[in-house]
Amino acid sequence: MNKAACAVGLLGALLGGISQARAQTPGTWGTWFIGTVQLPGTPENKWGGYAEVQARTNGLFSQYFYNELKGGLSYDLDKNFTVMLAGGRYATYKPREVGEGPLNTEARLWLQITLNQYMERLRVEHRYRLEQRWFNYSGDSTGTRNRLRYRLNTFLPLNKSAIGPGTVFLSVYDEIFLNPKGPVFERNRVYAGAGYQFNKHLTAQAGWVHQANYNLPAYKQGQFIPQNTSAKNNVVLAFTYRLGRRAATTAPEHLPSQQD
Repeated sequence: MNKAACAVGLLGALLGGISQARAQTPGTWGTWFIGTVQLPGTPENKWGGYAEVQARTNGLFSQYFYNELKGGLSYDLDKNFTVMLAGGRYATYKPREVGEGPLNTEARLWLQITLNQYMERLRVEHRYRLEQRWFNYSGDSTGTRNRLRYRLNTFLPLNKSAIGPGTVFLSVYDEIFLNPKGPVFERNRVYAGAGYQFNKHLTAQAGWVHQANYNLPAYKQGQFIPQNTSAKNNVVLAFTYRLGRRAATTAPEHLPSQQD
């Protein structure tokens, strides 16, 4: 069977299952579109970087309300150990009223450490991130916040022993978001999806992400309001273009991690 046809069929089946689930739970699904350009480090040149644009919709492929613009500089301390300094701008709009401008914007700066493990077939990524966040709200108020994040990401190539050109793969991750000021357990993000690496440059992924936000309990107007959770399912469509280096003599395996 043609590998590309197999990948398209796998992604189509995944999206079909997501659409069916959405039909059973109306109003709980959104969409994330992610486009990334990467310059990975190599044994000859350990410096790298990336740039990314992301758009999100409140409904499935409808009601655009959010975007991200991000970029960063990385350095490979080892073939399995990378540090990164990155930043971005995040804007949230009111659905169907985007022309009125963002409800709030955020500037974010973070330091990140990534450790990779390569087993016989399974690939495991541990990502640690420390964020500094600056908010600007439409009511002219501002705020700052720190956050810690940890993501455990696994990849399983299906038709090859390693991830490279022509590889169909599965990806699953869980990421926790910790807020020093509370709620300590601020957010949890779970993803499952499939992808295909067309060549040494282009990779496409489609999947499902469930994001749950946790709010602090409060005492308002004489009533105790317990901690509550807001959660949403989203379809994720991600495309990554990896730049090559002319002087590189080797082509190490690169995990198709989403930078979000």
